[in-house]
Amino acid sequence: MRIRYGKEQNGKLIKKADVYTQDEHRINFADVDRDAVFICSRLRSGGFETYIVGGAVRDLMLGKKPKDFDIVTQATPTRIRKVFRNSRIIGRRFRLVHVYFGPKIFEVSTFRSLKDGHTSNTYGTIEEDVLRRDFSLNALFYDPEKQVVVDYVEGMKDIREKRIRPIIPPELIFKDDPVRMIRALKYAAITGFAIPWLVKRRIKKESALLASVSPSRLTEELFKIIHSPHAGAIVANLEAAGLYDYLQPGAASRMKDPAYRETYLRGFGETPGEEKPGGALAALIRPWLDAELSWDELQKGGWEEYKTVFFSARHFVLPMNPPRTELDLAVRLIFAEHKIELKKARFFDREQERGKRTRTRAAAAENPQEIPRRRRHRARSPAGSP
Repeated sequence: MRIRYGKEQNGKLIKKADVYTQDEHRINFADVDRDAVFICSRLRSGGFETYIVGGAVRDLMLGKKPKDFDIVTQATPTRIRKVFRNSRIIGRRFRLVHVYFGPKIFEVSTFRSLKDGHTSNTYGTIEEDVLRRDFSLNALFYDPEKQVVVDYVEGMKDIREKRIRPIIPPELIFKDDPVRMIRALKYAAITGFAIPWLVKRRIKKESALLASVSPSRLTEELFKIIHSPHAGAIVANLEAAGLYDYLQPGAASRMKDPAYRETYLRGFGETPGEEKPGGALAALIRPWLDAELSWDELQKGGWEEYKTVFFSARHFVLPMNPPRTELDLAVRLIFAEHKIELKKARFFDREQERGKRTRTRAAAAENPQEIPRRRRHRARSPAGSP
């Protein structure tokens, strides 16, 4: 192990971080995405300190092959955008860059400072950036060029001791961002690591903070959970801590029945989202539909009955707000399991088409001269006239 030093204002050397070599961290370089390595290499060649960071490094340390690779750099979003033409800047308050390689998206962020607290959007140094991260196991920086792991917060020690330890002070970590409570329990289920007792107690005490989180953020977190191979274990952790009441209140209330709880949790392992379209979302509503519906009676119904079930399911998963296409696939999958065929197009596709026609007519009313021009174009084309 090597040590990274820095200087205090008086010029005295002070330890900043531990640096672990490949023999010590044991990351299999073959598991590191080549495009992520390319991004780091391009930014470093431009003189910008750049690392792979977060969950990808954690998973690599645990011998897993990550699905996503996040990158952090000294370069500003504008500079990153100039280096990679296959990218775009996203976000308003918290600006970062998405770099595209075919279907893959790499999130590249700039080091943030602590100038305005742990949720600051002011650019800073790596030493400041690491202190803004949630838990030590997610705060390791991996340099794929030198194949070293830089550890400012003893995250390596926590991984070896299988512990989930907050970096941000306990009195601030969940108040700054209540979603961190969900993530702590998710990491515990994924890694098998322990959450310290005092942190567990704070999660239960401050669980009501999740009521202030927007439905879009809760939807994003829940989608990540149900598409995880550890979905059942994560949901069990959330339910035991009282957090599932804020993600899926309808299901959480029914899980007080041990039989329903067992069926509900088991369902996450039966139809993984990767195997069947809509399978992950179906796990949220299948036990409820089975309890509420008479499938024999529904066999005799038609399209209107399906619409009723669809909108009831949409209400049941609130405050989650899944895309209609996703929910349609989930409901259709469950219908198919009961041998109920639905051959019609999705009813909301027709609604969208009607809405499109309405918007077109409204635009034409504001610009009447557009109408004859479009009609003349349609009239000329079949005749092939110039």
